[in-house]
Amino acid sequence: MSERVNVEKKSSAPVAEAKADAALPALGPREMLRWAWTQLTSMRTALFLLLLLAVAAVPGSLFPQRPANPSVVTQYIKDNPDYGKLLDSLQLYDVYSSAWFSAIYLLLFISLIGCVVPRAIAHYKAMRSQPPRTPKRLSRLPEYGTLVIPADAGLPASGAIHSAAGLLKTRGYRVEVRDDDGARPSLGAERGFLKEVGNLVFHTSLIGVLVSVAIGGLFGYSGQRILVEGDTFVNTLVGYDQFTPGTNFQSGQLQPYSVKLDKFDITFDRESQGKIGQPIDFTATVTTREDPEAPAKQEILKVNDPITLGGTSMYLTGNGYAPVVTIRDGAGNVAMQGPVVAKLQGDNYYSSVVIKVPDAKPDQLGFAGFFLPTAFITDEGVSFSGDPELFNPQLTLNSYFGDLGLDDGAPQNVFELDVEDLTPLNARNLDAGGITLAPGSSYTLPDGKGTISFDGVKRYIGVDIHHNPGQLYALIFALLAVAGLIVSLYVNRRRAWVRTGTHADGRIMAEYGLLARGEDHRLAAEAAALRKLLSEEWQLPAEPEGDSVPPSRQYFSARPDNGAGAATTPGTVTTPASPTGPEKDQ
Repeated sequence: MSERVNVEKKSSAPVAEAKADAALPALGPREMLRWAWTQLTSMRTALFLLLLLAVAAVPGSLFPQRPANPSVVTQYIKDNPDYGKLLDSLQLYDVYSSAWFSAIYLLLFISLIGCVVPRAIAHYKAMRSQPPRTPKRLSRLPEYGTLVIPADAGLPASGAIHSAAGLLKTRGYRVEVRDDDGARPSLGAERGFLKEVGNLVFHTSLIGVLVSVAIGGLFGYSGQRILVEGDTFVNTLVGYDQFTPGTNFQSGQLQPYSVKLDKFDITFDRESQGKIGQPIDFTATVTTREDPEAPAKQEILKVNDPITLGGTSMYLTGNGYAPVVTIRDGAGNVAMQGPVVAKLQGDNYYSSVVIKVPDAKPDQLGFAGFFLPTAFITDEGVSFSGDPELFNPQLTLNSYFGDLGLDDGAPQNVFELDVEDLTPLNARNLDAGGITLAPGSSYTLPDGKGTISFDGVKRYIGVDIHHNPGQLYALIFALLAVAGLIVSLYVNRRRAWVRTGTHADGRIMAEYGLLARGEDHRLAAEAAALRKLLSEEWQLPAEPEGDSVPPSRQYFSARPDNGAGAATTPGTVTTPASPTGPEKDQ
């Protein structure tokens, strides 16, 4: 034993010395680039980049984004001066257009292409190549069996192989017959190429989704607009209340269509207990024109039922009331006239109202209060809305005068009034009291500052307008990705082989084996189905069920390894596994 150990040590010594003396070749720039490309185009890297992209998108939900609302970002930086500017330098307020997010996106795109293209080429070559050669020992395959054709069947070994080939073709196998004129003809068959096709379609569709999303982000746009009954929206930059362009957006992309809100109707529930006054239907009647010269067309805009114009989709997203007021300044001139959008704040369309009148003379005027569609007053003198319909409309306001701060160019929220630098004229805690108006009434402001009249009420709607040139393509590629994934999960790649030969007594000995590429729980069922079809094709007696072995069992053998010795049963004939008898392992 010690001599054997010494011999092994001596034999391994030269190998160890050779490894110690071996020097790895230096990697030049070309080799480094090849190594980097190999790492980038591996599936592991693609999965890592996909996860990294999802993580990189998280800051877009944690911090306000400049494309969505620049004023909120400006205020956030003012409120957090210690780290607000640092976040801005890291582009965390522009996450989806930042350099680092774009780099991850681009690397993922390149990685997926580098993964898919070589796999597609290799699969194309595999589909055009012949099935693998027949293994020498089929008994080593996970699914294996043998059949014996009686000598009086009159079927030669080559005939049995050709009939088996026909059967496998009907089951979707690609078949190649080998040595059909030899002593031991065989065939190789393969199916399930759609599995890899499904994988390729899935990954290619992911690339398509990325490209479609990128196109939408580069050339798409979205915007919002509030339309009061009678107002017209024209698809130009100045026509939007808020506009979010894509990275490569050009104003020439806007098709100058127009939409006029003719009427807006709401149906409220008047029958269900506990839900009286709940809105159940919204219908906006609009008049549209594809361009200034196009004929007018009346359309209906409803929730989840947008209208399509000029490559954009217009969605109904909000609604409310807009009291119509006329405000005259101290000189008696009309300083402001028209509907004022009331912002919904509570139940039954209780809404806040802010009116800014920068053109009033000699002092600018401001009003803040609320609008009630159906006003009720409690015993304590508190007003509230008892119903969403206009049964008893009421406008309650406080008034102010002074500098509204609109002349310095700083953006302001139209639904908020900063009263810090204003002087109050009317309020509940002042001697003049608050302003309470019903439709058709007016009020004279103290100190000769002017008058305000409540002329009536209109309805308004809020619409979202979206243009995404990659949206349809993203949907198509997403559906293709799901279809490819389903195919790759439910289609199995299988290989089958059949070999026949003539025994010395004239019987035809046949053996078959199946192998799956990957995990296949249905391979055993496929083997049983193939055995049944071959038995029917060769007109062999049906195999018995149970433990009894009738005389007809002599025609079958399904031992896992025919090289082993066969046990005999009275009335049966032992059959070797191989057409030429047992083989020795080599």
